[in-house]
Amino acid sequence: MKKLKGIVLGLASVFLLGACSSGGNEQADNDTENADVVIGLDDTFVPMGFRDDDGNLTGFDIELAKAVFALNDTEVAFQPIDWSMKENELNNETIDAIWNGYTQTPEREDEVAFSDPYMNNSQLLVTSKDSGINSVEEMDGEILGAQEGSSGYNSFNNDSEVLKDRVDSEDATLYDSFNEAFIDLESGRIDGLLIDRVYAEYYLNQNEKIDAFNLIETPYEDENFAVGVRPDDEELLQEINDGINELQENGEFAEISEKWFGEDVSMD
Repeated sequence: MKKLKGIVLGLASVFLLGACSSGGNEQADNDTENADVVIGLDDTFVPMGFRDDDGNLTGFDIELAKAVFALNDTEVAFQPIDWSMKENELNNETIDAIWNGYTQTPEREDEVAFSDPYMNNSQLLVTSKDSGINSVEEMDGEILGAQEGSSGYNSFNNDSEVLKDRVDSEDATLYDSFNEAFIDLESGRIDGLLIDRVYAEYYLNQNEKIDAFNLIETPYEDENFAVGVRPDDEELLQEINDGINELQENGEFAEISEKWFGEDVSMD
């Protein structure tokens, strides 16, 4: 298995996520010592949870979580974590919940308790239009990238006939974040990237690069985003489920969705 870590490069866009200065709001969002609930996230996952160009945490899941916990005046903080270690962070009680485009899978259900799903997602293969790769089948012998610990990489391994049996070395080059992976895709160091639809579409549209890439459907099963908590944290799980349901009923969920996606993404 190939893995790239610690690439110190940036993207010339609003999503210079790893190299931004911290702002006052970020400090408040990360006050984990005084929070009732600490949420772990990958702070490079646009548009679910990421840093804006002032270094502040923002995104769809950030706003949704704040709205849910505001219903009961629950103090919430957000803790960036190594996404590949998210379940360990949860079980070690460094965080209380995983809420950042977190896909519900059978493997993860063995370790965490999931909320009711609130959003649908799927996996895309993204390639440069200059590459001539326009289908999954055309990835034979090519280099694939994926994020370590992602649901996409789980699908890659669990359904080997789709891509694993085709690509170079029958494995993917792994990245800590999709930002790093896109840098290598644009430079030609990888030929394709297996990535969440929600990230790919938002990222490429915001950076006005959508016309330079192919967004190829894959036969992997669609996914549901949900919140993960420790199995014995039943009260927190109930608060999250009740909160999301209330926001769906009062229209606030739809308002947050419209802001980030231009439509209501609720599964209700």
